[in-house]
Amino acid sequence: MATCLIIGASHAAAQLAPSLRQAGWKGEILVIGDEPHLPYHRPPLSKTFLTGDKTAESLAIRPAAFYEKNAIKFRQAWVESIDRAKQTVTLNSGEQLPYDKLALCTGSRVRKVALPGAELQGVHYLRNIADVLDIKNRAKEHARAVIIGGGYIGLETAAVLNQVGLKVVVLEMAPRILQRVTAPELSEFYSRVHQESGVEIHVGVTVSAIAGEGQVQRVNCADGREFDADLVVIGVGILPNVELAETAGIAVDNGILVDEFCRTNDDNIVAAGDCTNHLNKTYNRRIRLESVPNAIEQGKSAAASICGEQKAFKGLPWFWSDQYDMKLQIAGLSTGYDQIVIRGDRQTGRSFAVFYLQNGQLIAADCVNRPQEFMLSKRIIAENLPVDPAKLADESITVKALLQG
Repeated sequence: MATCLIIGASHAAAQLAPSLRQAGWKGEILVIGDEPHLPYHRPPLSKTFLTGDKTAESLAIRPAAFYEKNAIKFRQAWVESIDRAKQTVTLNSGEQLPYDKLALCTGSRVRKVALPGAELQGVHYLRNIADVLDIKNRAKEHARAVIIGGGYIGLETAAVLNQVGLKVVVLEMAPRILQRVTAPELSEFYSRVHQESGVEIHVGVTVSAIAGEGQVQRVNCADGREFDADLVVIGVGILPNVELAETAGIAVDNGILVDEFCRTNDDNIVAAGDCTNHLNKTYNRRIRLESVPNAIEQGKSAAASICGEQKAFKGLPWFWSDQYDMKLQIAGLSTGYDQIVIRGDRQTGRSFAVFYLQNGQLIAADCVNRPQEFMLSKRIIAENLPVDPAKLADESITVKALLQG
């Protein structure tokens, strides 16, 4: 009986394994992951799981009974190496497992900082259930938290810790928060909302050290400023887990290189999720996405490829972020925009949309509490529809009328 091994046990694997069964795979399916949990939803970690509104059990993508019914097995282990010639993988225990087909869903990991004091007790990263449980154990009311990094994870964490009663400071090295992913107007909006909620935000700040006797007590900055801290959360980006693939001779370039069917340069190996780099036809360039929807869609395509079918991975990149009472929904990628159009009041309100255009064509949108504009944007971008910037900005024209137009 043929065996498919899936390395990694997060969103891509959780989709790939059942999709294999749906595509007719009759052989063994074994998912190898390094956590003692079945695949679980990661976006709530910095939101409802951190607040305590969700339990670890409720995060599960599918219940254990589902995997049992579909004869999908799990094993907690590390894969140390892949032997493509012998078609085996070697676990950290030294055991070798054979495969007929191999799926790399190795995901990504947090980017660590090389700072003095980064190993002190009370300094945390946020990537998995264990990380959040550690943070929650230190997140006592009236404690002082310093967040290093003003990206989405940092800001989501800041919002939650502020809401549960901590004094929160965000330190960002760039001139503005969210600089890598959004326009200055949205950065200004989120700075305002966080500051109105009691969070301190400092930009253009370089952290030089984390100090304390055995456990964190303060964060030191290069300009001489010091911030008292009982808890530090570092959120400065993630890195794709490509080392296993690269060592095995699988093509890698800012991610595992895959085609539109999630195939690597090895006929027996596919890859899906955060670890992959693929050609996106909407933007006509190779990209690597850190996105749950991307992981799910690639999981479906990878499963089809394993079963000898060709199901091209398609889909417009989209993301979301929950902070306070605001849901930000992001359609597309704004890199390269030359014009922005704002619909709604971003100065005092908490509901508006920022449309990003390039050469008169809509390429992305950031929609704060604007689900209709988000759906409108997804359709315009995906279908390459013409837009009138003036009408996008005019709230007297309904979204329905914009779509019909």
